Amino acid sequence: MKLRITLDERTFEVEVEVAQEDHANLPPAYPVGTARLSGSAAAAPVASGNAPVAVADESKACRSPVSGMVVKVIAAAGDSIKAGDSILVLEAMKMETNITAPQSGVIASIQVAQGARVQTGDVLVEFE
Repeated sequence: MKLRITLDERTFEVEVEVAQEDHANLPPAYPVGTARLSGSAAAAPVASGNAPVAVADESKACRSPVSGMVVKVIAAAGDSIKAGDSILVLEAMKMETNITAPQSGVIASIQVAQGARVQTGDVLVEFE
């Protein structure tokens, strides 16, 4: 693939080899980026000074693995998703973290909007 890049008003034409076509399935920026269902043993929320909000069924709640800001909401309520599908993107410490679905299912509700600040353990998504 050829790209045209302009630096300091000088244009360069470069050729780039695409190593992976499907960027939707890239791993998160760092290991904690994949949200986990809060009902699993490995997903206990970290205490942040505020008690985590209770939900009707913890096994169907997806909580934030990091504190940060929601920069993009990809999925919507009613969407059928597969495990590993992107749900939203969080920015924490100037790094974007791709939050992916921990399991296949249907999204009942998205609890955050673009621009919202979230804390570790906050509910991001609830599944049916």
